[in-house]
Amino acid sequence: MAINQEKVSEPGLLHRFRARVRRNPLLNTAWRAGVFAVGATVLVGGLVMMVTPGPGLLGIVIGLAILATEFAWAQRALYRAKTAADRAKEKALDPRKRRRNTVFGAVTAIVLAAAVAAYLGIYGLTLPWEIEDPVFWT
Repeated sequence: MAINQEKVSEPGLLHRFRARVRRNPLLNTAWRAGVFAVGATVLVGGLVMMVTPGPGLLGIVIGLAILATEFAWAQRALYRAKTAADRAKEKALDPRKRRRNTVFGAVTAIVLAAAVAAYLGIYGLTLPWEIEDPVFWT
């Protein structure tokens, strides 16, 4: 009767590298400073993208994930961010709120279409910065 013996896997190259770095205080501090610099840069980039075009939330989560590889406070912040994202997802998938958001989106699309039609009716295909007299009611 054969006995299944589980093969004990050796740690991978990355784990061996990190263990070696952790043994040397200077290398460990330099590694943590590098992780902090990269994670903070990505996190700040995500915060900037919250007010500019770009995937801000994704940048924030990735920045926190990078920082969480070395810092406990970032692990807690990442956990809170994931929990908040799960709550927001559940809230967005609520049928009543989905219906409201669909109606709101449709009304917004109709208003925008009416604004574009009004502009085209008044000015035609003239670009806004090429209009000589922007006051159309006089």
